[in-house]
Amino acid sequence: MSSSSSAWLTSPSCTLLPIHSSSSTPQFILQWLRFIFLSPCPQRLLLSALDSLFLLSLLAFSAQKLYSRFYSSSNSTSLITKPLLQKNDSDYRITFWFKLAFLLTTLLAISYTVLGILAFTQTNNLSSWKQIEALFRLFQAITNIVIVILMVHEIKLKASTHPLPLRIYWAANFVIASLFTASAIVRMITVGETKLELNLRIDDIFSLVNLPLSVFFFVISIKGSSGIHVIRISDVVATYPSVSTDRTLSPYACSSVLSKTVWYWMNPLLNKGYQTPLKLEDVPLLPLDFRAEKMSELFQNNWPKPEENSKHPVGVTLFRCFWKHIAFTGFLAIIKLCVMYVGPLLIESFVDFTSRKDGTSSEGIVLISILFAAKSLEVLSSHQFNFHSQKLGMLVRSSIITSVYKKGLRLSSSSRQAHGTGQIVNHMAVDAQQLSDLMMQFHPIWLMPLQVSAALFLLYSYVGVSVVASILGIAIVSFFTLYRTKSSNSFQFQIMRSRDSRLKATNELLNNMRVIKFQAWEEYFGNKIQQFREAEHGWIGKFLYYFAVNMGILGTASITVAVLTFGTATFIGTPLKAGTVFTITSIIKILQEPLRTFPQALINISQATISLGRLDEFMMSKEMDDSAVQRDESCGGDVAVEIKDGKFSWDDNDENEALTVEELVIKKGDHAAIVGTVGSGKSSLLASVLGEMFKISGKARVCGTTAYVAQTSWIQNATIKENILFGLPMNMEKYKEALRVCCLEKDLEMMEYGDETEIGERGINLSGGQKQRIQLARAVYQDSDIYLLDDVFSAVDAQTGSFIFKECIMGTLKDKTVLLVTHQVDFLHNVDSIMVMREGRVVQSGKYDELLKAGLDFGALVAAHESSMEIAQTSDDSAQSPKLAHISSREKESAVEKKSSQDKSKSNKTAAKLIEDEERETGRVNLKVYKHYFTEAFGWWGIALMVAMSVACMLSTLVGDYWLATATADDSGIPSSTFITVYAVIAVVVCIVVMLRALLFTYWGLKTSQSFFVGMLQSILHAPMSFFDTTPSGRILSRVSTDILWVDIQIPMFVNFLTTTYLGLFSILIVTCQNSWETVFLLIPLFWLNNWYRKYYLATTRELTRLDSITKAPVIHHFSETISGVMTIRSLRKQNAFSQGNVDRVNASIRMDFHNIGANEWLGFRLDYTGVIFLCIATLFMIFLPSAIVRPEYVGMSLSYGLALSGLLSASIFMSCNVENKMVSVERIKQFTNLPSEAPWKIADKSLPHNWPSHGTIELNNLQVRYRPTTPLVLKGVSLTIEGGEKVGVVGRTGSGKSTLIQVLFSLIEPSAGKIIIDGINISNVGLHDLRSRFGIIPQEPVLFQGTVRTNIDPLGLYSEEEIWKSLERCQLKEAVAAKPEKLDALVVDGGDNWSVGQRQLLCLGRIMLKRSKILFMDEATASVDSQTDAVLQKIIRENFADRTIISIAHRIPTVMDCDRVLVIDEGFAKEYDKPSRLLERHSLFAALVKEYSNRSA
Repeated sequence: MSSSSSAWLTSPSCTLLPIHSSSSTPQFILQWLRFIFLSPCPQRLLLSALDSLFLLSLLAFSAQKLYSRFYSSSNSTSLITKPLLQKNDSDYRITFWFKLAFLLTTLLAISYTVLGILAFTQTNNLSSWKQIEALFRLFQAITNIVIVILMVHEIKLKASTHPLPLRIYWAANFVIASLFTASAIVRMITVGETKLELNLRIDDIFSLVNLPLSVFFFVISIKGSSGIHVIRISDVVATYPSVSTDRTLSPYACSSVLSKTVWYWMNPLLNKGYQTPLKLEDVPLLPLDFRAEKMSELFQNNWPKPEENSKHPVGVTLFRCFWKHIAFTGFLAIIKLCVMYVGPLLIESFVDFTSRKDGTSSEGIVLISILFAAKSLEVLSSHQFNFHSQKLGMLVRSSIITSVYKKGLRLSSSSRQAHGTGQIVNHMAVDAQQLSDLMMQFHPIWLMPLQVSAALFLLYSYVGVSVVASILGIAIVSFFTLYRTKSSNSFQFQIMRSRDSRLKATNELLNNMRVIKFQAWEEYFGNKIQQFREAEHGWIGKFLYYFAVNMGILGTASITVAVLTFGTATFIGTPLKAGTVFTITSIIKILQEPLRTFPQALINISQATISLGRLDEFMMSKEMDDSAVQRDESCGGDVAVEIKDGKFSWDDNDENEALTVEELVIKKGDHAAIVGTVGSGKSSLLASVLGEMFKISGKARVCGTTAYVAQTSWIQNATIKENILFGLPMNMEKYKEALRVCCLEKDLEMMEYGDETEIGERGINLSGGQKQRIQLARAVYQDSDIYLLDDVFSAVDAQTGSFIFKECIMGTLKDKTVLLVTHQVDFLHNVDSIMVMREGRVVQSGKYDELLKAGLDFGALVAAHESSMEIAQTSDDSAQSPKLAHISSREKESAVEKKSSQDKSKSNKTAAKLIEDEERETGRVNLKVYKHYFTEAFGWWGIALMVAMSVACMLSTLVGDYWLATATADDSGIPSSTFITVYAVIAVVVCIVVMLRALLFTYWGLKTSQSFFVGMLQSILHAPMSFFDTTPSGRILSRVSTDILWVDIQIPMFVNFLTTTYLGLFSILIVTCQNSWETVFLLIPLFWLNNWYRKYYLATTRELTRLDSITKAPVIHHFSETISGVMTIRSLRKQNAFSQGNVDRVNASIRMDFHNIGANEWLGFRLDYTGVIFLCIATLFMIFLPSAIVRPEYVGMSLSYGLALSGLLSASIFMSCNVENKMVSVERIKQFTNLPSEAPWKIADKSLPHNWPSHGTIELNNLQVRYRPTTPLVLKGVSLTIEGGEKVGVVGRTGSGKSTLIQVLFSLIEPSAGKIIIDGINISNVGLHDLRSRFGIIPQEPVLFQGTVRTNIDPLGLYSEEEIWKSLERCQLKEAVAAKPEKLDALVVDGGDNWSVGQRQLLCLGRIMLKRSKILFMDEATASVDSQTDAVLQKIIRENFADRTIISIAHRIPTVMDCDRVLVIDEGFAKEYDKPSRLLERHSLFAALVKEYSNRSA
């Protein structure tokens, strides 16, 4: 192409070049078009015109909106008058496409602004091409800035589409950008570089880069979608019922990019926390994308499919869920890595600049500007990395906890026993936290090689081959720490195993504290926990000493590598100047961070790997097979339950049959009873119908919905009403009917708050009968088709049992299908069919009369029952109380109505809550807590020694750096050999001091934590029973797990780091102010600002940490409660409701985490940026002061120190805040080390005779008892005498105070008035262990502990094997134990779940057979055994305890008929106390009970 024809491509003119006259009209038009569309000047005018039209259209639209707002308010339906902001009934999610479009537009705006400013600064006259270029760039800058503002407005409007003017502009811009690109390509091909203006060449390159961006915006304009995904809250609530419609969502959800960048969205919460202590409701809800339900769904959707055969499913799932988050945090880490070396590289330039005489001011300002920009970017990327990594950890923890909970609901019975509640709690509390912590340490693993490589390359550029010494030093340090880290991995594994064992034992202690106190076994179980703790503490000590040595080596690595590097350089003759030396030390100090974090990252990865392995094992555990039982809730036909050729086992991996059912058919509406001796498989049959057992073979079918009532009552920690409704809406008629038929009306009237009374953990404040009837009412209210009732009459008295059978089983449930396991033979002739079980088989089935004729097992059961009824039947004639015998419950209620109401009026009206809200301090952590912590181990001398060692560390390091500055000065004159020798000696001193300090801090921390644990354990063991009644076990477990974990490891580390950081900061300020004295004036505002920030931040974060601790406990407590009642939950199909309850609690917990993380980074970013500004101002003073005042070598030293200022400034404040936040754990532990104590276990000066009680005489004088000062009396002035050797039966209605009498005799409850005298000694003057160890008791709920048969029957190891076997023989368990391969060492799992309830009760009886106490208490001791076994046991007790005083609470009348005397307790009064025969001769309550019992089968 000729130069004339290409002139239009390079001409800056806006007029058409001369055209040949010979040109034809088409050529003329073509040249005009070519000029307009491809020539530089018209192109720019064309694009500027497009910009102007776009801006004018936006201006017109804005003017119209303003006009309509002011003058057309009446026309409210007009589109133009609609408010800019929509109703706040929605949230939104910004997608990647919107973020990318926003980022590119912002970059274009910045680029055009910079180019425009440069163009204007180079323009000299108004008519030049440069002026046109400058105006064009200005138009482009303005347009892109307006588009950025418009996109921000789209976020506020939650606009799902871009406005039409913007889409048209992007489409037209694409066309013009294509023309620009075409011109650029033609110019590059046809025009030489020498003939083309520089500006035009730059524009061509920019046009080529801009074209892909224009294509991207053109695609967006065609699609129209903005990338803002609007989420209606109403839709979310429909999908996730737990999402509150409360509008207090976290500001993070709708904040701008700038607000998220600098954490401006935290300001409202911080301001509120600064003004007043935060409450739970003050903390905003989580953004919708971070909710636990979203994480749970995400985890479930990404779980590997079975065909993938994944060996590490949890790790794979987490990666699939969060790989984008991991990639983004990795990107931030790379940015941080890129800018962190800029500061050290500038040191030599600064030193050279100050030493030169010809340095210009602009050169110095440029250096400071580069330093400021690099440090600013480093601070921003660092804190964004921290925030997003911790946020990712929070999301990981949320997904793990919710998934573990859901898995817990699906576990098979054997899997549940194998893992145990304590271990699963550890998965939630510890393993989830380990994986959460990993997110901060994940990237340093792969970043370390890059960081070290970059540092070594820079070192090589300064000292050449001397870098080989650096490589050698770094390699030695790295290999040493790696080797030691590998050893510490085994310590980590052992720590977690020991902690599992300790938490299991602690959980067992808390769940069975009542029985442990009855038996005076606190010391035994305390020692057991202490042994586990000693093992755990030993492994923690090994781990921490390893860690201390590692930290000592890494802390001195920088000075060691520096000595090696400088020594090598000196040896080979490499010159070392001040600038070079301090550049090298700064680079080595930067290397210190990856070297220090790398082992910690490896430790975290090893911990996380162990946790992942444990979680993999748990999540892959066998689940309950839903297909084992065919369920059809709306099937036809008349069969409700059917089992054919069924073989079932309790062990998923064991083919040993625990239950065999050849054929079982229960028709709809039938009432079937299941009977048999203890351990015959009755409960197993119900479990097989529910699908809870592993089906080996056969077919099982259930037609209809099921409701299960367990033999061992399961009650939630909620109100009575909430327990009965169990998630269903209130139907008052149905609710009242359920209360009536379950005999609960009278109980509720006696309770001050009726059905709003809160039930304690595990129903602790209810009697056994009340718990049983509440869970029966729960089942009745569910209105299911099939009811499976497991021995529901065992814990209720005869009259109540009779009423429930007639009104509930045969009344309300008359049209339902009922499978009733029972030992009450007298009800059996009313049922449709009876199944008799023996050794896991149905040996007989049929109607009552048929089975009676057949004899065999059923005949034996009936015969045993009839023989036990003989006394009652012969007493019928003498009992002249027909009227009393049929007193209805309503008549009895009215008889005591006045008395009850009087008692209520006297009682104080307090809150209905039994479980009090957790104690929570507010405001600053009390200084006494710090004193308590720091002086616990060695007093004030320990503090003085640690401070002295820390100061020695700081001074030795300062001496080394001052020596470097002095020896490398240009005029120093110090020989190289002297320089390196002195520096090496200083380095050795630094190493020794640092190592000693690390070991000292570790020893102090270990001593302190162990002292705290022992104090808390002893305080808990000595706490009264009322403490355990009103404190959820989750609240105690959170202190012995999470809080102790902080005190064991984290707090000593934080205190160590805090001391180091403060002294490091102090040394930086000393060096900086010494060499730039003007900065002294900046110190006052700097310290004031930092202190204000600290107070402002701490006011909020302190309360958030406390709230976080409080909201974590309910997650664990809810899970423990769920696992206990999982069969009930699954039978009623309430898994989803309970999963939702878990999600709600997790959301409450992690929202504290989220805002705590935000608050931390809000503070850190501001403090670090303040440090950057201080450093730059100090540098400004140093480089512009004469060199006579500030020596160049000290400039290098000051800068090498100052570069760490931004990090240390925030680290010091943040670490001090962190210590205060973690001190909340010390505060919480301290609360539990100062618990109110029950009476002393032993009283030294009041030792009892060794044979006390020798007679067993018990005198009660006006005994009055209440559970708490604010509650009504339970026993109301009981006075009676029980002679030594007497057998006294205690009867009365459920909840009348029978079990309370036993508790007060054991001093579990202190009497409000009156006294108890046993063999002439007032028991209030006797040590509790002296008292309780002399009594024997078989409690109402049979409790077994994890271990073996031997450790359960003789936990203290006081008896020989022969004595144990004799005891088992007496309590009818010898055959069952002898049949086990392990004999006395046969396994007993957590809670004794692998033994039937009847067998558990027999084992409890076996303990008493061994103990042979003078006074024996039996609280429903044989409630869970059949009549046949009961008769045998009663005979054994009579024979073995003939000369003993026995107080027996029983609901079976035959059990108390042969007692010497009977005590009838009613409404807390001892209404009757006499021989049974005498009570039967007159009108008495006892005669009424006997009559009711003997007639109830009629």
